[in-house]
Amino acid sequence: MDTNGYLQREHGRRVKRYCQTMDLQDQPELIAEYRRRHSEGEAWQEIIDGIKEVGILEMEIYLLGTRLFMIVEAPEDFDWTEAMNRLATLPRQQEWETYMAQLQDCNAEATSDEKWKMMERIFHLYR
Repeated sequence: MDTNGYLQREHGRRVKRYCQTMDLQDQPELIAEYRRRHSEGEAWQEIIDGIKEVGILEMEIYLLGTRLFMIVEAPEDFDWTEAMNRLATLPRQQEWETYMAQLQDCNAEATSDEKWKMMERIFHLYR
């Protein structure tokens, strides 16, 4: 696990990328509900604002079956641990985590940082 992130090509500013994974419960109706809760207009604005407030520039979640894959882009000087600790204290964050946990295959009491598992990059175009 690398919580320092992976530097990416410069696109106006240098950023680094974090990739994480988690599983959902294997029930089609719960997966559909997870999709709905993350759709535009359904995700809680306080959560989106909090993600930006801790310095995250972009966050994407992908789904294959029950497997979630999340990509987080942040400035080069971003400190993952500090940001996740701060995120956990922001308004409605724990409420959101509890709201999502009933769909996820994880501990309902866990923070976002405890649920999502950091992935290791094993390949890129070595230029």
